[in-house]
Amino acid sequence: MAKRFEELREKVMQLEADFEKFYDKNNQAAGTRVRKGMQEMKNLAQEIRIEVQSIKNQG
Repeated sequence: MAKRFEELREKVMQLEADFEKFYDKNNQAAGTRVRKGMQEMKNLAQEIRIEVQSIKNQG
């Protein structure tokens, strides 16, 4: 579980520069990377959510 959380944390940190480029400098390519990264984080978060629910139901 900690590995998945670390993956999520790393993805957030990787997107920081693209967020700044998109919002501060209106860099459209950075916006595309932000959207792609956010989708990946959404999918990862869903996987974590399912795993947590599974573990919770076992106990």
